[in-house]
Amino acid sequence: MTHAWFPAPVCTTDCVHAGVRRASPAVVALRIAAVVLVAPLLPLLGVPLPGRPRIQRGCCRLVLRCFGVRVSTVDGPIRNLSGVLVVSGHVSWLDVFVIGALSPGSFVARADLIRWPVLGLLARLMRIIPIDRYSLRGLPTVVDAVAARLRAGATVVAFPEGTTWCGRARGVFHPALFQAAVDAARPVQPLRIDYRDGEDAPSTLPAFVGDDTLLASIGRLLTARRTVARVQVGPLQLPGADRRELARRCQAAVGHYGRRGQSARTDAERGAVSGW
Repeated sequence: MTHAWFPAPVCTTDCVHAGVRRASPAVVALRIAAVVLVAPLLPLLGVPLPGRPRIQRGCCRLVLRCFGVRVSTVDGPIRNLSGVLVVSGHVSWLDVFVIGALSPGSFVARADLIRWPVLGLLARLMRIIPIDRYSLRGLPTVVDAVAARLRAGATVVAFPEGTTWCGRARGVFHPALFQAAVDAARPVQPLRIDYRDGEDAPSTLPAFVGDDTLLASIGRLLTARRTVARVQVGPLQLPGADRRELARRCQAAVGHYGRRGQSARTDAERGAVSGW
């Protein structure tokens, strides 16, 4: 079953290339020990305190350090405004920590994530807004929930491609969740995440696509010498009245075009971003 919010997956595990320089056994052992030590601290993400965004940012940065991941930003820092919808292309489960380290907030995520080991607990603590990607009927409820949080001044993060891509190929920003920004009259912050290896070359190693397993993905990151998550910060976009036009603007703002290359760029500019 495929539809605008649950597109047919294109990237597979064949897209994932782990041919990067390896960390030494000692470094790998230290990283594993760090993950074990940091895991008990993750419940702090659910503490309802005034300093929660700062705690969330710190915890996400700590997790990234455990995996040897460094974050860099391009085109300026993310504005710390209240009630902002943050949208980004989706490559990996690691994206949540990368964005959380820069712009703490709640996430719109696949409903079955709650059942995942470790990440499921984290998802509940971070008060994710679950979305059933197999059904379009629940979309209006999700949009209403996102709009309510935006009106309350919360930051909400969504991945409007509807699935993960390897990073070399990309999907389009489907307009469904942009309706929440329109309804709440709140701005949208578009981002683009690109992963690179220690030599600053594009890397698909962090990609979580196809039949990949969480354990295999974690293993690749732990053994890589270094991974850099480069976050391109696009200009803040005001909502307007048309979610489709807003989706196109956000996608273009970070140069995020679909897998068909130039033809995808032309289609986006012509308004071919479809969906609910």
